[in-house]
Amino acid sequence: MTQDEVADQAQAEVVELPAASRATDIAVNELELVYAFIYARVGNRADAEDLTQQVALKAIPRLRQNAAASSIRGYLFATARSVLGGFWSTRLGLSEAELREDLLPAPATDPPSEEGTETVQRILAELSDNYRRVLELRFLHGYSLKEVAKEMNSTVGAIKVMQLRALRAAAKVRPE
Repeated sequence: MTQDEVADQAQAEVVELPAASRATDIAVNELELVYAFIYARVGNRADAEDLTQQVALKAIPRLRQNAAASSIRGYLFATARSVLGGFWSTRLGLSEAELREDLLPAPATDPPSEEGTETVQRILAELSDNYRRVLELRFLHGYSLKEVAKEMNSTVGAIKVMQLRALRAAAKVRPE
């Protein structure tokens, strides 16, 4: 067989892969930034590489092919935050909800206005005892969900539900 025949046979055996989609190309180009984002939060190259790979495996198959580049980037970073939450949850032995509690902003140091205090008191007075108590402990005293659950002899899950319902009930109260 001549060299030309070998080259022709090699070309015939080459399998053409489908062209990567536009969304996948954008995502692959953004993974370097995702890696940097993750590395800044874990401080370990091996973990950052593994987590970036998890982001790619989760996000790329779910990308919409006609999505804007900014949407794809946003989805990648949202997936990265989710993967990081799972990583730190496992590493620290805490639920992801407990991790998010630590991210709440510090309470304001300025004293509340008299008018604001009166409005809050009127709204709380309209609520049931359980709803009022959970809101007072969470937002006025700064208790964590775990601390409120202990104080009210309940579970964290039940307190989450009660807090949500209390906030909805408080939103419906019309201060005078």
